[in-house]
Amino acid sequence: MIDIRFGPQVCGELSASSTREWLVTDGRGGYAMGTVAGLRTRRYHGLLVVAGETPAARKVGLVSLDPAVTLPSGRQARLGAHEWSSGVVDPRGFELLERFDLTEGVPRWRWRIGDVVIEREIAMAYGRSCVAVVHRLISGGPVRLDLAAACTWRDAHGERRADGPAPRLEQVAGGAVVDGAFRLAGPDWTPEGQWWLGVRHREEAARGLHPDEDLWYAGRFSGALDEPGAEVSVLAWADDLAEEPPPATALVEAARRRHRAVVAAAKPDDDVDATLALAADAFVVRTATGPDVVAGYPWFGAWSRDTMTSYEGLFLRTNRGEEGRDLLRAYAATLSEGMLANTADTGRVEHNTVDATLWFLHAVSRHVAVTGDTDLGAELLPALHGVVAAHVAGTRYGIRVDPADGLLTQGGPPDVALTWMDARVYGVPVTPRTGKPVEVNALWVNGLAGLAELTELTGRDATELRDRHARAVAAFRERFPTPAGWLHDVVDAPAPAYPLGGAPHHDDDLLRPNQLLAWSLPYAPLEPDEVTLRRVTEALFTPLGPRSLAPDSPGFVGRHRGGPAERDSGYHQGTVWPWLVGPFVDAYRRAGLPTDDLLVGLEGHLTEYGLGSVSETADGLAPHAATGCPFQAWSVAELLRVR
Repeated sequence: MIDIRFGPQVCGELSASSTREWLVTDGRGGYAMGTVAGLRTRRYHGLLVVAGETPAARKVGLVSLDPAVTLPSGRQARLGAHEWSSGVVDPRGFELLERFDLTEGVPRWRWRIGDVVIEREIAMAYGRSCVAVVHRLISGGPVRLDLAAACTWRDAHGERRADGPAPRLEQVAGGAVVDGAFRLAGPDWTPEGQWWLGVRHREEAARGLHPDEDLWYAGRFSGALDEPGAEVSVLAWADDLAEEPPPATALVEAARRRHRAVVAAAKPDDDVDATLALAADAFVVRTATGPDVVAGYPWFGAWSRDTMTSYEGLFLRTNRGEEGRDLLRAYAATLSEGMLANTADTGRVEHNTVDATLWFLHAVSRHVAVTGDTDLGAELLPALHGVVAAHVAGTRYGIRVDPADGLLTQGGPPDVALTWMDARVYGVPVTPRTGKPVEVNALWVNGLAGLAELTELTGRDATELRDRHARAVAAFRERFPTPAGWLHDVVDAPAPAYPLGGAPHHDDDLLRPNQLLAWSLPYAPLEPDEVTLRRVTEALFTPLGPRSLAPDSPGFVGRHRGGPAERDSGYHQGTVWPWLVGPFVDAYRRAGLPTDDLLVGLEGHLTEYGLGSVSETADGLAPHAATGCPFQAWSVAELLRVR
């Protein structure tokens, strides 16, 4: 794996160390997450964040363990870090950090106070909501270490404040149970019980959200570090409260062993591949219904579009085909009227996407092609044929095959956005894309061909599918090229002067990256043209992947910043999306163009934001600062897939 290590000039500089985030996960959708500095900059940061019935229904429990070292002289050094509503950062333990590293997926801090060096490591138990925090004396001593446990129990998307009830604290052997929800265990527990008022999260302030919360100082653990090698460890867990986990040191070592095994199973070609294989592991979770995919940390749960787009990178590229098989079968069971369920993050299961089901067709086709698992193909074949039949007949939101040309059209109520460009502001889609979007029809063409091949593999006749495919390809090649030299983003869109359903239509020729799928998919409708690709590259490509809109287009937004409405307005209007580097590289390869320099920026990005991972988005203008989720499934998956 690549070497992720920072010295005092990064660790001690808050602007650098507070924007680099680490993540460890529990295999269920829960996690521990924070910054190199130790400063909590998001409401989502914490040492024990617990997944609920779905990966998105998370609760924050143990927020921080703030170390304070009492030296032989009696002087105390505080190693934690908090920012307060006044803007003051106190304590400033990061100024004593001499090194941070992320080794085999385990974050490690090293503080120096004169000749005293103390190390901290954090890991989670796989398959259990449990975090282990180990402190070890490396040199110097003897010293005493106190660990102040700041707690809450709240929805990960919200805050808890002192004007409500304080968390309930139940004393148990070796520690306490907080709000009946999670347990703390460690040496020499002393209960405290007081509010820390006005803890500020600077990233939430920058995102236009409420930045402050109050934390409950539940108590402290204490232990002596008499000689190098001595340890003080704390465990926190939220399941089977009566069953104490293995020792913290053993959990850290178990995490390392498992991470090494995950990487070895992926058979990486180099250190970057190894890093991405471990990053991919964070997104593959096991729920009560089987394997699933977390779309991004810290705030996303499972989204079928992201899952299916990520499928090949997360499962096939990492040799997790057996888990992938179970996932595809589970998702097939969600099909309704030929549509895959989109997400339950909103609190209810929704079937409100035009492309997730087409990505599902692609995922099944790729699974069979890569693994040779024709048994799964045969098992799912009736459901896949049902998808095509439902789209031909017409399904929700006006999704149907146009009998005039065989292309797929979509467009339901005016408040619905069905493609991956689905941002809405005050209920109004920013990029509605009603009509026949280019990537949707590329996926439709690709899906028909893949299903025809799968049908023939099982010995069945695929003539009708082949005819539909040929007709859609011919219509695609006729309708989507523009006089400007690239592809229309949408054809047969409602004219701007007419409401949805008005008679006149127009073809949208804004230069967007969606057209890449028309050249990149295995059964893409077009062969890539070098001149066109170079033109698209000049307008859209950045070191972190393609922009979602060319800078000279009306409505271009170069900075993905501000409050929710401002950010959503720019989400697909120029913001860079790293996942699109996958189809970009595929199109280049199909055109016979060199690709060696297309991934350099993203490989460098692995140490810039979400450490060892790839961000959701980035600014469309230089220096292309990362935005959105620091750890995003399809960004990791597509980079891994095309390396």
